[in-house]
Amino acid sequence: MSENLPKLFTTQFSTVLALKLQQKQSKLRGRVQEGFHVGKQASPIQYVGAIQMKPPAGRFAPIGRQDVDFTRRWVFPVDRDANQLIDSFDKLKTALEPTSQYSDVAAAAVAREWDDRLIAAAFADASIGTDAGSLSTETFNTGSTVTGAGWQIPSTFGSAAASGLTVAKMIEARRAFRKAQVDMEMEDLTWVTNSQGESDLLNQVQVTSNEFSTKPVLEDGKVTRFLGFNIVYSERLTSSSSVRQNIVMAKSGLYLGIWKDTENDVDRRKDLSGLPYQIYTMMSSGATRLEPGRLLQVLCADASAAADVTP
Repeated sequence: MSENLPKLFTTQFSTVLALKLQQKQSKLRGRVQEGFHVGKQASPIQYVGAIQMKPPAGRFAPIGRQDVDFTRRWVFPVDRDANQLIDSFDKLKTALEPTSQYSDVAAAAVAREWDDRLIAAAFADASIGTDAGSLSTETFNTGSTVTGAGWQIPSTFGSAAASGLTVAKMIEARRAFRKAQVDMEMEDLTWVTNSQGESDLLNQVQVTSNEFSTKPVLEDGKVTRFLGFNIVYSERLTSSSSVRQNIVMAKSGLYLGIWKDTENDVDRRKDLSGLPYQIYTMMSSGATRLEPGRLLQVLCADASAAADVTP
């Protein structure tokens, strides 16, 4: 063997181009109310209040009247875009064809944007009012549902110290919905938690044992449904001081307004040197919390909150 053969050694690179770890699909779109809009703002829904039956005023007495009240909510669009360029000269120097992966990256970014918009709106201020010129702010009532003063289940519910996602908290959420007159037999109920919440559930015998349920709740080792809630896992939930904000909602509790659904445009930039390909992605959407009582905030201890990984 020639001692000079190492001079001919080569380096081979893979032709496989894969996306790095990231959330690629929306976890929440399709689980909330949704509509399409135009204009600078939109009112997705109007609520009519309740009236109470009363005894007649008396024989031949004048008939009184009851005036029902109305509430209107508003949603505002937020514009987002992403622009990626692929240099034509650079493409000549690689065996890879990255264009489709660039499109996949943009699609994943759009999916995360839907979820971020909904998660941010869940407990944010909501705009209500008769028309665009007379809006007021409705803040999320974080008073404990235990006392009936609000729509939050505290992290210490059922325990002396902060605890994770427990069956007791899920039972309390059902009680809160029932007391608020949410029609749980007709509504789709969703519980949005994260990896720590999944771990908490898998460590509770009430969830994993068939002795406590007539139907299996585990699907390939994942809890997909329990106590009437569809369980959804997202690593984008808000946290503070090692406490994670779980979102528990009826489908009628959160709204996504679409001004522009995902639009992709792939074209050559003839105004730039090398005529690069441009992959331009745009969208416009807004979200709002709907009627109080249709959405709950459940606080769960999560020691890994400081180590969140995005995207």
